[in-house]
Amino acid sequence: MRTFIKKDVVERVAQKGTERPDTVAKIVNEVFTTLREIMAEADEEIRIEVRDFGVFEVKRTKPKPKARNPKTNEVIYVAARRKTHFKPGKLLKEALKKPLGQEP
Repeated sequence: MRTFIKKDVVERVAQKGTERPDTVAKIVNEVFTTLREIMAEADEEIRIEVRDFGVFEVKRTKPKPKARNPKTNEVIYVAARRKTHFKPGKLLKEALKKPLGQEP
């Protein structure tokens, strides 16, 4: 499995546009930082919709009063917390539905 890092995203965006890679890197960093800040500031639940890409959501989990530690078999309480969820948009879903081996 190939892993793409933020640097790869910056390089691809810089190739498609006329901006220098260092300028693109600042913009990409700010976008990711802003998304992270919005999601972290959420009281309980929040939704960030990026048209033609997808939806980032922060959802609340339920507390689990009877969880079990598999190592010690001890019954423990797990408090409610928040988790992230991503739902792909229509264009991304369609692109992922294409059979492998076909060019996008």
